Amino acid sequence: MQALINSYQGTLTAVDKWLQPLVMLVVRIFIAYAFFKSGMLKIKDWDSTLFLFQYEYVIPMIPYKVAAVMATIGELLLPVLLAFGFAGRLGALGLLVMTLVIETFVYPGTQEHYYWMSILGLLVVTGPGFLSLDTLIKHRFKKA
Repeated sequence: MQALINSYQGTLTAVDKWLQPLVMLVVRIFIAYAFFKSGMLKIKDWDSTLFLFQYEYVIPMIPYKVAAVMATIGELLLPVLLAFGFAGRLGALGLLVMTLVIETFVYPGTQEHYYWMSILGLLVVTGPGFLSLDTLIKHRFKKA
């Protein structure tokens, strides 16, 4: 029985060491890609972006031009932070807030938003994982 427990614990240790960092990286890239692609579409056709923010993506108390610029900058900057895991929690938090705004004011009840918010919330709490610039910087300054 002890051999079975030891084997199980050894497997968990291997998963934590090798598989978990890869999964965290893939999840970060998956979420970052969705937002970055949206930001690229916004800058590709700015007139359409302004039209959508004026008539469809209406955010109360924020002028549509300001909201369009804020969303575009957020969708281009925050995913890069998240994907590289540089200020990864900040990137995840920013995207989480954006998703909450989209879910609340633009497209309420969208199932995909709940998945994104769950993943982003987890990344805010746990950080970007071992395969990230945050970890590299942390280890670099820890040794110095």
